[in-house]
Amino acid sequence: VNLCCSSLFLYLNQTILAMSLTNSSQLESILGKYRDKDEEWWRPRSRGKRAISEEDMHLILDLHNKLRGQVYPPASNMEYMVWDYELERSAEHWAHTCRWEHGPSHMLTQIGQNLGAHWGRDRPPTYHVQAWYDEVRYYSYPYAQECNPHCPFRCSGPVCTHYTQLVWATSNRIGCAINVCYNMNVWGMIWAKAVYLVCNYSPPGNWWGHAPYKYGTPCSACPASYGGGCRDNLCYKREFGSDFSLVPGLLPCFQLPNFIFT
Repeated sequence: VNLCCSSLFLYLNQTILAMSLTNSSQLESILGKYRDKDEEWWRPRSRGKRAISEEDMHLILDLHNKLRGQVYPPASNMEYMVWDYELERSAEHWAHTCRWEHGPSHMLTQIGQNLGAHWGRDRPPTYHVQAWYDEVRYYSYPYAQECNPHCPFRCSGPVCTHYTQLVWATSNRIGCAINVCYNMNVWGMIWAKAVYLVCNYSPPGNWWGHAPYKYGTPCSACPASYGGGCRDNLCYKREFGSDFSLVPGLLPCFQLPNFIFT
């Protein structure tokens, strides 16, 4: 079975620029506006147990930064990515709906989103992240010309918008969640005990008509807010202070029937 779908929304208005969120409180305020619009996906959950382990959180974040730092051609403005608990929480609630689609729809103008799912053989979440990045084979910098940019439902052909979201230079915050979905409906097929990965990004990427990053010497075009900091080819704030940074408070087409992205 050859199944794949595009990463997330693409905007047709080429003049729109990605919204910049200056801090986590601003993001929390934006997400908070939507909490009463769909009680099913946002209803409170236990604070005692998170939807992703500390280890998986480290692995996902570290791999994102590693892959962002090795893009080719090199990026002059690629920002170091940090973990955001508000994005994690929004990803958790969506993962618990077990809906094989991007959502919730009223938030997709404020966040970027990559989805992955599998059943059967155990796979670490980094397997999905690496597969998103591997869509680079279908992408030619600076624009997505060879890959399929729109694919809301079942489709075929090369997809690269998971890759472009992952390496979108200004998407500097991420939060992910994992949920086991029993009898998950994936395009009409029922997957028993599907492992569902949702990763949300802010600010969102995949703006139509824009390249994911600027080409040039690494860190030569970093925003002024980074104060000239550079680490592993990424614009880096010294205040991060550790390998693992947190914001406080807050397919490709594989010939595999048990592994899928959207």
